[in-house]
Amino acid sequence: MRYELCVNMGKIISIVNQKGGVGKTTTAVNLGAYLAHLGREVLLVDIDPQANATSGIGIDHRNLPHGVYEAIIGQKPFYSIVKRTLHDRFKVAPSSISLAGAGVELVTMEEREFRLLNALNEIKGEYDYIIIDGPPSLGLLTVNSLVAADEVLIPIQSEYYALEGLSQLLETISLVQRHLKPELSIMGAVITLFDTRNRLARSVMNELYQHFPNRVFRSVIPRSVRLAEAPSYGRSILHYDPKSKGAKAYNRLARELINLEDKVNL
Repeated sequence: MRYELCVNMGKIISIVNQKGGVGKTTTAVNLGAYLAHLGREVLLVDIDPQANATSGIGIDHRNLPHGVYEAIIGQKPFYSIVKRTLHDRFKVAPSSISLAGAGVELVTMEEREFRLLNALNEIKGEYDYIIIDGPPSLGLLTVNSLVAADEVLIPIQSEYYALEGLSQLLETISLVQRHLKPELSIMGAVITLFDTRNRLARSVMNELYQHFPNRVFRSVIPRSVRLAEAPSYGRSILHYDPKSKGAKAYNRLARELINLEDKVNL
């Protein structure tokens, strides 16, 4: 058996886009913060070697003795790497410098695509949501994030060129569904970095509706200086500027996601 099953598990959402600069980590951090603010137990898993989610939530990854890498290779139990954040009910499994070589080292490991899934099964029952922030690539770490996930959330910048790599990403998801995780599903797409002055925004939205019929979140994330500033202070937008447009947008997105889950579970 390639991976272990466990019961009473929370929802694992992988936030994926191989194109950088589309608001993937911003969405992972701030969606997680608002889900926790709304009363859910949330774990953010940072498997990006750049560790932006880790530093963006206030943890110095340079001084960590171990992190996600040590958990996925079986060196440390997953619960031992989890750190608290400034938010109640919101924890993080941090990236560390060791993760930089994981893409190469995983190649020779047994069950290499299932390492993260099996590690998360140790603690999955403790959380309502586990949000995975992976690297901006389609390598083994991203494949691990997809195999571990129940659903995929795709942040897409509201610019035409941001759609160029979408077909490649969808093909990767399809390959994972066919060969590794048949039950993996696409939760939908969320439009990020939206600029009301951009005339192409409507064109991008129409393209998304074609790819994801009824799967584009109504909550649109605006381009925001405050959202860009918050990570440099190690804060989510909820703690940095809760009255900003970006904060209100992520609050709406979290509520929309919860409502979607409630409808599915009826």
